Amino acid sequence: MIRIDRLNTSAPKLRRGLYLILTDPRDGYAGLCRWAVEAELPAVQLRYKGADEEEQLRLALTLRKITQGTATLFIVNDRPDIALLSGADGLHVGQEDLPAQEARRLIGPDRLLGLSTHNLEQVEAANDAPVDYIGFGPLYATPSKARPDPVLGPQALKEALARSRHPIVAIGGLTLAYIRQLHPRPHNAAVIRAVSDAPDPKAMMRALNAACLFSEC
Repeated sequence: MIRIDRLNTSAPKLRRGLYLILTDPRDGYAGLCRWAVEAELPAVQLRYKGADEEEQLRLALTLRKITQGTATLFIVNDRPDIALLSGADGLHVGQEDLPAQEARRLIGPDRLLGLSTHNLEQVEAANDAPVDYIGFGPLYATPSKARPDPVLGPQALKEALARSRHPIVAIGGLTLAYIRQLHPRPHNAAVIRAVSDAPDPKAMMRALNAACLFSEC
């Protein structure tokens, strides 16, 4: 296997804290992204599940413009072409998307690459993959997928943290209360509905980010 050296690159670093995923948010992609930048969240991910590729690229370009030059990284889900065309800071792929090795070839060494994992075997397999971080979950039940993966629970996260060579972004049904209970702490906690469905999304993302940082998330 051809290995791609991840040392001494200019790739951005994913800071600890809240990793916000945007999937058709009630208050709009741009609105939530601006609030995320104001809150100095570590990262915002565009998770667009529609079929309109022009709209997806338009959204990516909009979010890139909002996050450009800020402390908040912009990451595109699934689509390396959209990530490249929009000038995103990174790409996140799933187990059924383009393999991590091929995704790295496309985006090069200077963008972040994340990989979803859904069991401990996948966590260990990712140790040799050219990725910068892994997502792990779902920890709790979540309606964000039509065919959700089995719920893993916080105990599995403890095992994943012990086995992974990469920083872990915990995901899946996380709330403010659940984040505060995580121990040991992952590098990041990712949410969708905890922010997008909140009565005050701006206040909630600040509270979640603070909980992550206070808890060494």
